[in-house]
Amino acid sequence: MFVSRYIVFSFIVFFLSHAFSSVAYANTSQKSDLLPLKELRYFTQAFERIKKEHIEKINDKELLEMAIEGLLGTLDPHSAYLDKNTFSLLQERTSGQFEGLGIDISQENGALKVISPIDGSPAYKAGVLSGDLIIKINNSNVQSISFDEAVELMRGPKGSILSLTILRDQMDRAIEINIERDTIKIDSVSSKILESDIAYIRIAQFQENTGIQFKKLLSSLYVGNVSPKGLIIDLRNNPGGLLASSIEVVDSILDEGLIVYTEGRSATSNKKYYASIGDDLNGLPIIILINEGSASAAEIVAGALQDHNRALILGTSSFGKGSVQTIFPLGADRGIKLTTARYFTPNGISIQGAGILPDIVIEPAEIKIRRNTTKTKEENLLGHLSNPVKGKSGEREMGTIDDNQLYDAINLLKGLYILNNKTKPEKAL
Repeated sequence: MFVSRYIVFSFIVFFLSHAFSSVAYANTSQKSDLLPLKELRYFTQAFERIKKEHIEKINDKELLEMAIEGLLGTLDPHSAYLDKNTFSLLQERTSGQFEGLGIDISQENGALKVISPIDGSPAYKAGVLSGDLIIKINNSNVQSISFDEAVELMRGPKGSILSLTILRDQMDRAIEINIERDTIKIDSVSSKILESDIAYIRIAQFQENTGIQFKKLLSSLYVGNVSPKGLIIDLRNNPGGLLASSIEVVDSILDEGLIVYTEGRSATSNKKYYASIGDDLNGLPIIILINEGSASAAEIVAGALQDHNRALILGTSSFGKGSVQTIFPLGADRGIKLTTARYFTPNGISIQGAGILPDIVIEPAEIKIRRNTTKTKEENLLGHLSNPVKGKSGEREMGTIDDNQLYDAINLLKGLYILNNKTKPEKAL
């Protein structure tokens, strides 16, 4: 018995010291930094007791993985153990294709909070919204399972059905949503030209090639003598992604200056990122759309351009994830995702738990355009003079505005363009 416990104890000490060597304390010579042997003995005793007495037989390998999972899962909502499947899924997501629901979640007060559904994903199509609280997955209450177990339950092959029970603001009871899993293909960046030559770029998530794709799209906006009157960057329901890609996006727009800086306990976590000289848009007016589903890397972009007065931020407050996670591999196919730093906007503001506050707050709403047909206008008067200019001014399609935030952004850019290009009357001599 003594030999068995000694072997387990020695292995645990060896395992812990090596698995977390990259985040070890800076000064291990201080007494406070020494490993607490008393607590390690408790750990060893618990390990042995579980192994011998638990109703289900669990081998050493499973127990050790559970121990690592427990260590990471209790630190903060974003640190996690990445087993073989999770590690593979993470690599797939950064590359842009995987199977599942297409939903980003975090743990909050015993429930799973939806950060955002991915554009066009099964969760998006089924009606899952940012801010939804998932309380049941199929017949399992999320309070009775770990975060990793919940994530595992939501995985599954294409074509399989999953039921989510959801609590939503302003609804007096839970709703059940059935979702059919599918292959998720994430188009990181897409664009189109809106009315009045307003350019629109949607960034759904920050992946490996997002910065390159964004820069190419900016170049394509200027063809010959044609140039846009303004740009809308839509970061709504963008859950974030790679820090490096968000920095590349900002660098394409900022002419110079600090983009973001990070601060952590390790010296390698303390970094400052600066923009290189040159603005690919030559000062073109920009409006960025954000909401409560805009998180992490999306908040870095919005915060940097807001602090440098390079863009107006419109919409609602963002998610408020102001921390940086670093992936540390454990062997070839496993790893840990560890929160290693906080990030700050150029003005030194941490958005952790607070989010980016828009310059213009506009809540999402459905707006019905009202057309009054009862009032008499000049054109209704008998014998009114005809307009010598062919065509009618002021005509537009009437109906329902299903994206009032985008509609207001377009109108604001149109107004800025008119104001900046309006010919001033010459002064009388």
